[in-house]
Amino acid sequence: MELKGKVAVVTGVSKGIGLETVKALLNEGMIVAGWGRTEPVFNHENFHFHKTDVSNFEAVQASFQSTIDSLGSVAVLINNAGLGVAGMLHEMSNEDWQTMFNTNVNGVFYCAKAAIPGMIDMEEGHIVNIASIAGITGIENMAGYCGSKFAVRGISHSLFKEVRNFGIKVTCIYPGSTNTNFFDEFEGVNANENMMRPEDIASSIVHVLNTHPNYHVVDIEMRPLMPKGKSNK
Repeated sequence: MELKGKVAVVTGVSKGIGLETVKALLNEGMIVAGWGRTEPVFNHENFHFHKTDVSNFEAVQASFQSTIDSLGSVAVLINNAGLGVAGMLHEMSNEDWQTMFNTNVNGVFYCAKAAIPGMIDMEEGHIVNIASIAGITGIENMAGYCGSKFAVRGISHSLFKEVRNFGIKVTCIYPGSTNTNFFDEFEGVNANENMMRPEDIASSIVHVLNTHPNYHVVDIEMRPLMPKGKSNK
């Protein structure tokens, strides 16, 4: 897809992968609507923030209408917003479980549902869903988070088959540990320099968006090369 001058929506833009993706898309000449609960400390003439809770259908609808009214049709959707809560399944509160699924799964559904009709009209579009390595393997004490990210994988694989004949691509990305604030709420785990950089995840997103119209990248799994650092010989 030719990106310059086209409109992208990126969710979860306050920091980390979302904010780095915003910057990367702006560097490609895109106009970016950033949706999130917290506005990032970032300014650019082609960046437009919309306060949005993607777990709320009415909020998504309002932000989408505001985006197309002010910026035009949406060609790219990056479903990045997400969160995780650690804990054994039988000890997890119903509220934490529902919060993860409402954001990580329902948010993908609400945003894609809003964007796809316009993409069909344009006969062009690309949806990128940010899952996690937790979407392809089970992790102890992360059943809820893994379940939500496995759901994103299943949605992505089904959705691309639904919309491919309209010229719309769907790509699912599975990052391993990334140096972001995601780990702030996890006891005993700290983000560090041995993890991947969020800007490298963003560069992979730009790469798949820039592909030829008949070339479709369905899945990308990425991991840090040396998650524990260099070994001592």
